[in-house]
Amino acid sequence: IGDGSGDLVRSCLLKNALFISNLFFTVMGLVVLGMGLWGLITKESFAQERIGHIGTDPMLVFVFLGLTLCLLCLMGCVGSLRENSCLLRLFSGAVLILVAAQVLVAIAAYSLQDQIVPVLRSGMLMAMVRYQDDLDMRFITDEIQMNLQCCGADNYRDWEMNLYYNCSAPGVQACGVPASCCIDPLENGTVWNSQCGVGAQQLVEFSAQSVIYLGGCLGGIARWIEQNKQLIGIVGIALLGVQILTLIVTTRLLDNIQWSKAISSQRDVES
Repeated sequence: IGDGSGDLVRSCLLKNALFISNLFFTVMGLVVLGMGLWGLITKESFAQERIGHIGTDPMLVFVFLGLTLCLLCLMGCVGSLRENSCLLRLFSGAVLILVAAQVLVAIAAYSLQDQIVPVLRSGMLMAMVRYQDDLDMRFITDEIQMNLQCCGADNYRDWEMNLYYNCSAPGVQACGVPASCCIDPLENGTVWNSQCGVGAQQLVEFSAQSVIYLGGCLGGIARWIEQNKQLIGIVGIALLGVQILTLIVTTRLLDNIQWSKAISSQRDVES
């Protein structure tokens, strides 16, 4: 179109496409940020006696990732709407780094897939040993056991290695399991019953199965992955595809901005 309206339409389409993709990732960033804040609030990390240790809280990783993603998307939106080449270059560089990092992580995970289970087992066992002494380990372990409906790494008897749940330990927790292992940890459906797993390790499996989850969390994780592997693959490929498309749109928009500026400068010279 000779009057330049075609360039205007193309620029508008590119801006809208970039804005929509950034809006999508902004929502993702807010979800991750919300997860981090939820974890901090649930663990009462902002309480006066714990605020001094908040700098080492693993939930801050989710908060940092969420904020970074939101700020990155804001950079892309402002850069496209204001046609700011500097912001768009920074945005495209950051997206390129993210894409490369995700591809490398996927390759490493596929190459080291035989080592994933041993690493998960050692991490789970370490969390179980430090269950009472580390609030973060307790929070993560409880969330895994409640959401996957499992108990221990391989089975509920793994809690024998915990100093407090060991059958030779003194106290009421001896030979027990945490309440997050219980099938129904709520007393009368409302009050959290922290003693529901007391003595569970002394029960035979037939009796224990009505009180606690018998299966280990490693098996629960494996089953969850097996049941959702197609969905995981589709979501992963879709997210990577959207990021690559965003990178292409940003590059085209940068070219369009540079071309428009060059045409405008040429017209100024001619006039």
